This record gives sequence, C-alpha cells and structure tokens, in this order.
Amino acid sequence: MEEASKNYFKRREFSFTLRDDIYVRYQSFNNPQELEKEIQKMCPYKIDIGAVYSHRPIQHNTIHMGAFQAQEKELVFDIDMTDYDDVRRCCSSAEICSKCWTLMTIAIHIIDRALMEDFGIKHRLWVYSGRRGVHCWVCDDSVRKWSSSLRSAAVEYLSLVKGGEETIKKVTLPDNIHPFISESINVVMRYFKEYALVEQDILGNKESYEKVLALVPETVRNELLLEFPKKLDSVQRWELLKKAVDRHNNTLKKTAHTESEIMLQYCFPRLDINVSKGINHLLKSPFSVHPKTGRISVPVDLKKLDEFDPFAVPTISHLCHELDTISNNKGDAKENEGEPECSRRSRDYKKTSLAPYVKVFEQFLEEMEKSDIKERLKASDMQLDF
Repeated sequence: MEEASKNYFKRREFSFTLRDDIYVRYQSFNNPQELEKEIQKMCPYKIDIGAVYSHRPIQHNTIHMGAFQAQEKELVFDIDMTDYDDVRRCCSSAEICSKCWTLMTIAIHIIDRALMEDFGIKHRLWVYSGRRGVHCWVCDDSVRKWSSSLRSAAVEYLSLVKGGEETIKKVTLPDNIHPFISESINVVMRYFKEYALVEQDILGNKESYEKVLALVPETVRNELLLEFPKKLDSVQRWELLKKAVDRHNNTLKKTAHTESEIMLQYCFPRLDINVSKGINHLLKSPFSVHPKTGRISVPVDLKKLDEFDPFAVPTISHLCHELDTISNNKGDAKENEGEPECSRRSRDYKKTSLAPYVKVFEQFLEEMEKSDIKERLKASDMQLDF
C-alpha cells in the first residue's frame, strides 16, 4: 500500500491540448516539479487529468496492450449548459447569462446533497469549467476504485431526464416517488418561480406555453389553451395549470405528478453519462485557463453557492495585470530582496483575485488529509487489536 501511494503521481495520466487542437495524451511525470517544467515548455491551451494506470502512462507503448490498465480515478460529473437548450429561452449553445446560470446552482444543490446523504460521500470538489458548465470531482478513496459499472449505476440513480430531441415528455414519475426525487423537487421548488416563471418566462407566449402544455393530459391541455390568453403572465398561467391538473386528478381519482414532472424537465440536472462511467475518461484540470473565454476553471465554494457568479471569475489577462502591478510595487521590491522566486510567486497569488478560490481548494485538500490520517489511525488500531 505504501509503495502504491508513492507511485500514485507517477502513474497518473496528464493530457495536453496544444495549438490547432493537437492532443498529447499519456503524459506522466515523476513529481509535480517535472509537470510544472513541461507545462512551461509546452504552453498547452488545455490540461486534462486522466486515470491512475497500472504502469506509467508515458511508457504505454512499451507495455503489452492487455497489461496497461486504468486502475482508479475520481468519480467525475460534467454538467454542460448546452444540454438544457430545449428548456432555456435566454441563451443557446455555448452562451450563458445570469438568468440560466440558476440551472447550474440547482444542479449542484441536487447532486451534492445526493452524493453526501444518499451515497455517504465526503470529499466532493465542484469546479466551474470556465465557460458554460460545472464539473464535480468525487475523491473518496473507496469511490476512486469503483468499476465502470458502479459509476454507471451512480449516474443512472442521479438521472431523471430521459430521451433525445425527439422525445417530448422526458420525465415520467412513478406513483410512489423515491426520496431522492422528493428531495430534488424540494430544491427545484425553491427556485422555480423566480427562475422559470419570471426570468425564463416559460409560459410567456403561445410558442413557449404550448411546449409546456404538451406535457399535460390532453383534456387539461385543451382547457388551458383557451384560458391561458386571458392571463397576464407566466406566474398567473402556472397557478391556472396547477388548479386544472388538480381537478383532473380528483375527477379520475388517481395520483399524477404532472406539476413535478414539468418542473423537473425544466430544471433537473442533465449529466453526461459517458464522462462519469469511463475510468480512463479525461476531465479538464481545476485552475486551467479556458481557451475561449480566458476564465480560470475555479473551485466553487458550496457555502456561498447561490452567490457564485461565473462572470466575476478572474481571467488570465486580469491575473497577469494584477501580478504586474504587484511586481511594480516598490514597497514589495525591498521586502522581496533575497527571497527565493518560487516562494515569492506563491505568496503573490494571494494578492490577486484568485486567492479566495485557492483557499476553497486548500480547505478541500485539508479535509481530505484529515480524513486520510483518521483512516490510517483506525487501520492501525485494528491491527493492534489482533
């Protein structure tokens, strides 16, 4: 175990994307200093982190194909705003704005609660991608060793929105709702009025409310198509829809979850299963620079999740400007005399707008270290008991 942990970094894959989308996969390094030197030399546009392999990835061509295996990796989730294009009215494709960013806030609340409470997972790092989405790195030791089938099962558990572009009704709930779904509905309800009815205005005009009415029973739909034009806005039309659905359910003496199904179809997280299930799948490194926006891929502070603003995230050009200002400060020049450059640089970042995000990352690492020490002590005590 000790030997394996010593070689852990050496067996980790790093991938660089260079100019003109040239991918350099299966990079590996003896230590972080080697990695830093290679980054400075290659100046990659993008850095991805892969699995920990049975052998050093850089030697993969010299090893028998069957012997070179991905052994473990963090369970990762990728939530991309483009997957919500059928339910957001403000933006499309790679564009985002403060109105639709609420979808990412809802997604993190729902998935993070489930990981913590339903799966018993402790170490979860949420990271803004730098453009239009978020990533989650689940770093618990036991989870890093999960097989592809276990990872797939976890994503399946966390998925509700099913079907592609041709599917109209993408959420169908059973009579007995699972606690995970109930908890998710509770989260969505906190945001639904302000997000969906006011900001997205999903019932604001005929074209948009017809999409919503395609999700209700036909008799209710026909009634609401006549009544909706008489109402002023989405909030009033939603109240009308809820009453019509309740009447319909009472008449048929059955339990239907139409209202919840609509809310979930418009707000529930949409996960990319392929990113999560593959142990050897690459995911962009935290603190990378997004090549299109220049924004840094920063950790999200879950304690201030609702305050997170993707547009306030520092860009590489802004950080360079801040660092130039620091180095030109004459007061600092005397203070820095005789100090090694590496320690000066590590202190300089604390004076930039990146500092609070690094602090979130450091706190995450501290919690992991505490947990690791605790587990080792527990294992040591168990051996002494024998």
